[in-house]
Amino acid sequence: MEKQLEKKHPLAIRWLHWVNFPLLAMMIWSGLLIYWANAVYGIRIFGYELFHFFPPWFYEISKVDFWGYKIPDYLPAWSYEWSNIPFRLAEGISLHFFFMWLFAINGIIYVLYTIFSGEWRAIVPVPGSFKRAILVTLHDLHIVKKLPPQGKYNDAQRIAYTSVILMGAGSVITGLAIYKPLQLAWLASLMGGYEWARWMHFWLTIFFVLFFVVHVVQVIIAGWSNFRSMITGYDIVDADKPQIEHAEVKA
Repeated sequence: MEKQLEKKHPLAIRWLHWVNFPLLAMMIWSGLLIYWANAVYGIRIFGYELFHFFPPWFYEISKVDFWGYKIPDYLPAWSYEWSNIPFRLAEGISLHFFFMWLFAINGIIYVLYTIFSGEWRAIVPVPGSFKRAILVTLHDLHIVKKLPPQGKYNDAQRIAYTSVILMGAGSVITGLAIYKPLQLAWLASLMGGYEWARWMHFWLTIFFVLFFVVHVVQVIIAGWSNFRSMITGYDIVDADKPQIEHAEVKA
Protein backbone atom coordinates (compact mmCIF):
# COMPACT_ATOMS: atom_id res chain seq x y z
CA MET A 1 0.00 0.00 0.00
CA GLU A 2 1.30 3.44 -0.94
CA LYS A 3 2.55 5.63 1.91
CA GLN A 4 2.79 9.38 2.32
CA LEU A 5 4.06 11.94 4.81
CA GLU A 6 1.43 13.69 6.89
CA LYS A 7 2.12 16.78 8.98
CA LYS A 8 1.09 16.08 12.56
CA HIS A 9 2.81 18.29 15.15
CA PRO A 10 3.84 21.95 14.59
CA LEU A 11 7.40 22.94 15.48
CA ALA A 12 6.30 25.05 18.45
CA ILE A 13 4.36 22.16 20.00
CA ARG A 14 7.34 19.85 19.62
CA TRP A 15 9.79 22.33 21.14
CA LEU A 16 7.51 23.14 24.07
CA HIS A 17 6.86 19.43 24.64
CA TRP A 18 10.53 18.48 24.81
CA VAL A 19 11.55 21.54 26.82
CA ASN A 20 8.85 20.73 29.35
CA PHE A 21 10.23 17.24 30.00
CA PRO A 22 13.53 18.25 31.71
CA LEU A 23 11.81 21.18 33.44
CA LEU A 24 9.13 18.95 34.96
CA ALA A 25 11.74 16.32 35.88
CA MET A 26 13.81 18.96 37.68
CA MET A 27 10.73 20.32 39.45
CA ILE A 28 9.79 16.87 40.73
CA TRP A 29 13.37 16.03 41.74
CA SER A 30 13.91 19.29 43.63
CA GLY A 31 10.43 18.96 45.11
CA LEU A 32 11.47 15.61 46.61
CA LEU A 33 14.43 17.31 48.27
CA ILE A 34 12.04 19.81 49.86
CA TYR A 35 9.38 17.29 50.81
CA TRP A 36 11.85 14.92 52.48
CA ALA A 37 12.48 17.60 55.15
CA ASN A 38 8.84 17.29 56.24
CA ALA A 39 7.37 14.11 54.73
CA VAL A 40 3.89 14.21 56.23
CA TYR A 41 1.60 12.66 53.63
CA GLY A 42 0.31 9.13 53.37
CA ILE A 43 -2.75 7.05 52.54
CA ARG A 44 -4.70 6.27 55.71
CA ILE A 45 -7.91 4.39 56.46
CA PHE A 46 -9.46 4.64 59.93
CA GLY A 47 -6.20 5.97 61.30
CA TYR A 48 -4.12 3.13 59.85
CA GLU A 49 -1.45 4.19 57.39
CA LEU A 50 -1.46 1.98 54.31
CA PHE A 51 1.34 3.83 52.55
CA HIS A 52 3.61 6.71 53.48
CA PHE A 53 4.95 9.16 50.90
CA PHE A 54 7.71 8.19 50.75
CA PRO A 55 9.33 5.24 52.58
CA PRO A 56 13.11 5.40 53.19
CA TRP A 57 13.93 2.87 50.46
CA PHE A 58 12.38 5.19 47.86
CA TYR A 59 14.97 7.87 48.53
CA GLU A 60 17.75 5.33 48.66
CA ILE A 61 17.08 4.02 45.14
CA SER A 62 15.72 7.13 43.43
CA LYS A 63 18.40 9.72 44.11
CA VAL A 64 21.11 10.57 41.63
CA ASP A 65 23.67 13.19 42.62
CA PHE A 66 23.95 15.29 39.46
CA TRP A 67 26.55 17.62 40.92
CA GLY A 68 28.95 15.26 42.69
CA TYR A 69 28.61 12.43 40.16
CA LYS A 70 28.37 9.97 43.03
CA ILE A 71 27.79 6.38 41.98
CA PRO A 72 27.26 3.60 44.54
CA ASP A 73 30.01 1.01 44.67
CA TYR A 74 27.52 -1.82 44.30
CA LEU A 75 23.79 -2.49 44.30
CA PRO A 76 21.48 -2.56 46.16
CA ALA A 77 23.54 -1.22 49.08
CA TRP A 78 22.55 2.38 48.46
CA SER A 79 22.58 4.36 51.67
CA TYR A 80 21.49 7.70 53.05
CA GLU A 81 25.15 8.73 53.00
CA TRP A 82 25.10 8.36 49.22
CA SER A 83 21.70 9.92 48.62
CA ASN A 84 22.23 12.60 51.27
CA ILE A 85 18.64 13.84 50.78
CA PRO A 86 17.91 14.86 54.40
CA PHE A 87 20.71 17.44 54.22
CA ARG A 88 19.79 19.08 50.91
CA LEU A 89 16.71 21.16 51.75
CA ALA A 90 18.35 24.47 50.82
CA GLU A 91 19.52 23.08 47.48
CA GLY A 92 16.06 21.72 46.74
CA ILE A 93 14.40 25.05 47.52
CA SER A 94 16.83 27.07 45.41
CA LEU A 95 16.47 24.73 42.42
CA HIS A 96 12.69 24.54 42.77
CA PHE A 97 12.29 28.31 42.97
CA PHE A 98 14.54 28.81 39.93
CA PHE A 99 13.05 26.21 37.60
CA MET A 100 9.46 27.00 38.57
CA TRP A 101 9.61 30.22 36.54
CA LEU A 102 10.88 28.38 33.46
CA PHE A 103 8.20 25.71 33.93
CA ALA A 104 5.48 28.36 34.26
CA ILE A 105 6.70 30.38 31.27
CA ASN A 106 6.91 27.28 29.08
CA GLY A 107 3.38 26.30 30.09
CA ILE A 108 1.96 29.77 29.46
CA ILE A 109 3.56 29.89 26.00
CA TYR A 110 2.11 26.45 25.23
CA VAL A 111 -1.40 27.48 26.25
CA LEU A 112 -1.22 30.75 24.30
CA TYR A 113 0.08 28.95 21.21
CA THR A 114 -2.66 26.31 21.30
CA ILE A 115 -5.27 29.06 21.61
CA PHE A 116 -4.05 31.37 18.85
CA SER A 117 -2.97 28.60 16.46
CA GLY A 118 -6.24 26.71 16.80
CA GLU A 119 -4.48 23.58 18.09
CA TRP A 120 -6.85 23.61 21.06
CA ARG A 121 -9.54 22.15 18.79
CA ALA A 122 -7.59 18.89 18.63
CA ILE A 123 -6.96 18.78 22.39
CA VAL A 124 -10.09 19.96 24.20
CA PRO A 125 -12.73 17.24 24.78
CA VAL A 126 -15.90 17.46 22.70
CA PRO A 127 -19.43 16.17 23.36
CA GLY A 128 -19.23 12.40 23.66
CA SER A 129 -15.51 12.36 24.48
CA PHE A 130 -15.91 10.72 27.88
CA LYS A 131 -18.05 7.93 26.43
CA ARG A 132 -15.60 7.29 23.60
CA ALA A 133 -12.65 7.53 26.00
CA ILE A 134 -14.03 4.52 27.85
CA LEU A 135 -14.21 2.61 24.57
CA VAL A 136 -10.63 3.65 23.73
CA THR A 137 -9.47 2.38 27.12
CA LEU A 138 -11.31 -0.91 26.64
CA HIS A 139 -9.70 -1.21 23.20
CA ASP A 140 -6.23 -0.59 24.64
CA LEU A 141 -6.88 -3.27 27.24
CA HIS A 142 -7.90 -5.65 24.41
CA ILE A 143 -11.40 -6.02 25.86
CA VAL A 144 -13.11 -4.70 22.74
CA LYS A 145 -11.80 -4.86 19.17
CA LYS A 146 -13.45 -1.85 17.58
CA LEU A 147 -11.68 1.49 18.00
CA PRO A 148 -13.96 4.57 18.04
CA PRO A 149 -13.44 7.17 15.28
CA GLN A 150 -10.72 9.66 16.13
CA GLY A 151 -9.00 12.71 14.77
CA LYS A 152 -5.48 13.90 15.54
CA TYR A 153 -5.87 12.59 19.09
CA ASN A 154 -8.30 10.03 20.40
CA ASP A 155 -10.78 11.02 23.09
CA ALA A 156 -8.78 9.49 25.93
CA GLN A 157 -5.84 11.63 24.85
CA ARG A 158 -8.03 14.73 24.65
CA ILE A 159 -9.15 14.25 28.24
CA ALA A 160 -5.65 13.38 29.47
CA TYR A 161 -3.90 16.30 27.74
CA THR A 162 -6.53 18.81 28.83
CA SER A 163 -6.27 17.48 32.38
CA VAL A 164 -2.49 17.92 32.30
CA ILE A 165 -2.87 21.55 31.24
CA LEU A 166 -5.28 22.15 34.14
CA MET A 167 -2.93 20.31 36.49
CA GLY A 168 -0.08 22.52 35.33
CA ALA A 169 -2.13 25.63 36.06
CA GLY A 170 -3.04 24.19 39.46
CA SER A 171 0.61 23.47 40.22
CA VAL A 172 1.61 27.05 39.40
CA ILE A 173 -1.21 28.55 41.49
CA THR A 174 -0.64 26.31 44.52
CA GLY A 175 3.12 26.74 44.10
CA LEU A 176 2.82 30.52 44.28
CA ALA A 177 0.68 30.22 47.41
CA ILE A 178 3.42 28.11 49.02
CA TYR A 179 6.23 30.30 47.67
CA LYS A 180 4.86 33.54 49.15
CA PRO A 181 2.33 32.55 51.85
CA LEU A 182 2.40 36.01 53.47
CA GLN A 183 2.52 38.23 50.39
CA LEU A 184 -0.04 36.04 48.63
CA ALA A 185 -2.11 35.20 51.69
CA TRP A 186 -5.30 35.88 49.72
CA LEU A 187 -4.31 33.18 47.24
CA ALA A 188 -3.52 30.66 49.96
CA SER A 189 -6.80 31.47 51.71
CA LEU A 190 -8.71 30.60 48.53
CA MET A 191 -7.30 27.08 48.88
CA GLY A 192 -8.04 26.76 52.56
CA GLY A 193 -4.69 27.98 53.83
CA TYR A 194 -1.01 27.12 53.45
CA GLU A 195 -1.33 23.47 54.51
CA TRP A 196 -4.14 22.77 52.05
CA ALA A 197 -2.20 24.52 49.27
CA ARG A 198 0.81 22.32 50.01
CA TRP A 199 -1.40 19.22 50.12
CA MET A 200 -2.91 20.03 46.69
CA HIS A 201 0.54 20.84 45.28
CA PHE A 202 1.82 17.46 46.45
CA TRP A 203 -1.04 15.44 44.93
CA LEU A 204 -0.84 17.33 41.66
CA THR A 205 2.78 16.18 41.50
CA ILE A 206 1.73 12.57 42.14
CA PHE A 207 -0.78 12.81 39.28
CA PHE A 208 1.93 14.26 37.01
CA VAL A 209 4.11 11.23 37.74
CA LEU A 210 1.22 8.83 37.09
CA PHE A 211 0.45 10.60 33.80
CA PHE A 212 4.10 10.37 32.77
CA VAL A 213 4.19 6.62 33.42
CA VAL A 214 0.99 6.00 31.44
CA HIS A 215 2.17 8.36 28.69
CA VAL A 216 5.46 6.50 28.24
CA VAL A 217 3.72 3.11 28.23
CA GLN A 218 1.24 4.32 25.60
CA VAL A 219 4.05 5.70 23.43
CA ILE A 220 5.83 2.34 23.58
CA ILE A 221 2.61 0.51 22.69
CA ALA A 222 1.85 2.92 19.84
CA GLY A 223 5.25 2.25 18.29
CA TRP A 224 8.17 4.13 16.78
CA SER A 225 6.10 6.05 14.24
CA ASN A 226 4.21 7.92 16.94
CA PHE A 227 7.41 8.84 18.77
CA ARG A 228 9.11 9.90 15.55
CA SER A 229 6.26 12.27 14.70
CA MET A 230 6.90 14.20 17.92
CA ILE A 231 10.50 14.69 16.81
CA THR A 232 10.11 15.36 13.08
CA GLY A 233 6.55 16.69 13.06
CA TYR A 234 5.47 14.21 10.39
CA ASP A 235 3.86 10.80 10.40
CA ILE A 236 3.95 8.09 7.71
CA VAL A 237 0.40 7.04 6.84
CA ASP A 238 -1.49 5.21 4.13
CA ALA A 239 -2.03 7.37 1.06
CA ASP A 240 -5.79 6.83 1.15
CA LYS A 241 -6.08 7.97 4.78
CA PRO A 242 -7.74 11.40 5.22
CA GLN A 243 -5.52 14.22 6.46
CA ILE A 244 -5.69 14.54 10.24
CA GLU A 245 -6.47 18.23 10.15
CA HIS A 246 -9.65 17.44 8.22
CA ALA A 247 -10.65 14.45 10.33
CA GLU A 248 -13.69 15.09 12.46
CA VAL A 249 -15.03 13.27 15.48
CA LYS A 250 -18.77 13.43 15.80
CA ALA A 251 -20.60 13.00 19.07
